[in-house]
Amino acid sequence: MDIEALRAAIDQCDERIVQLLNERARLAQEVGRIKREQGKAVFAPEREKAVYDRIQKFNQGPLPTRTMQAIYREIMSGCIALEKPTRIAYLGPAGTFTHEAAIHKFGACMEYLPQPEIRDVFLAVTRNHADYGVAPIENSTEGSVNATSDMLLESPLCICSEIFLEIHHNLISNCPLHEVRLVLSKDQALAQCRQWLAANLPGVPTREVPSTALAAERAQREHGVAAIASEAAAKIYNLSHIIRCIEDKPDNATRFVVLGHSWANPSGDDRTTVVFAVPNESGSLYNALLPFKKHEVNLTRIESRPSKKVNWEYTFFVDIEGHVEDEKVRAALDELAKVTDDFRVLGSYPRAEHLIGAPPRNRNGGLI
Repeated sequence: MDIEALRAAIDQCDERIVQLLNERARLAQEVGRIKREQGKAVFAPEREKAVYDRIQKFNQGPLPTRTMQAIYREIMSGCIALEKPTRIAYLGPAGTFTHEAAIHKFGACMEYLPQPEIRDVFLAVTRNHADYGVAPIENSTEGSVNATSDMLLESPLCICSEIFLEIHHNLISNCPLHEVRLVLSKDQALAQCRQWLAANLPGVPTREVPSTALAAERAQREHGVAAIASEAAAKIYNLSHIIRCIEDKPDNATRFVVLGHSWANPSGDDRTTVVFAVPNESGSLYNALLPFKKHEVNLTRIESRPSKKVNWEYTFFVDIEGHVEDEKVRAALDELAKVTDDFRVLGSYPRAEHLIGAPPRNRNGGLI
């Protein structure tokens, strides 16, 4: 076949694809109607995971699974928007890594609502100004994001999904490196680039701001100010001086959570997050962890935070494998509730695979 014949065959494929996509969309609209009648949430994380799993199972190439998943992300985004216009709150402004994570999860067809602080993300969803919220919860280099953990204690919202995103930090500014007199970024971003800053900008002060994008916004306005932020932020704020991938660990990744009003249904590969306090007495934490061993429930994370009620008392966040409706998980949590205080399940949701962010680049800006 010559090129014109091949292109004619592609055109026929496109025609069938468009027809099938619209057929799928009409079916999704009917699903949305039934959900509304039953009072169910428009976003179903367990269904999203099932679709991705089926794609991986049936995809025979030559398109790689990751490409197929990206295509289906937008297909599902468009179908969700048909079911119900959906608003997503995130830590803004535009160009933050949280913004990038939100788009990875929900696609381009949602309405995105930037919020100035993590607390505002929670409040936007609680007050129904947004349907879902996205916030960072932990980083592979610096650990937990305390503002999110603290809000999970205060808020009635729960975790209904999660996102893993590789994080590549960039130093961006409107001046060359030797003219930089101040570096701005979010606290976590500054910490994740500590060694690079010490080696390349010794003596240059750093200052925390609420988000990486706000740092970029200020770097646009002020000569001599640089920001640690994403490449997307550099484009949005028209900052031309970029030193790419300055994070201290090349496999740096952040986990984000999706906040909503209800848990996800079981998917067969889930994570559950719980929080509890223990009495201030010998062996209390040991007793709290025994039910997990007894019922063979694996812990993937345990973290403590000050209770903020009594000095030197702590609240524990625990992630476990499995869904709260799984028999052994339910049994372990029932026993845990009896030996702890302020016990609460913060959410059960499908476990996420790692999402790859921008392609890694070497220190000179070239693709690796």
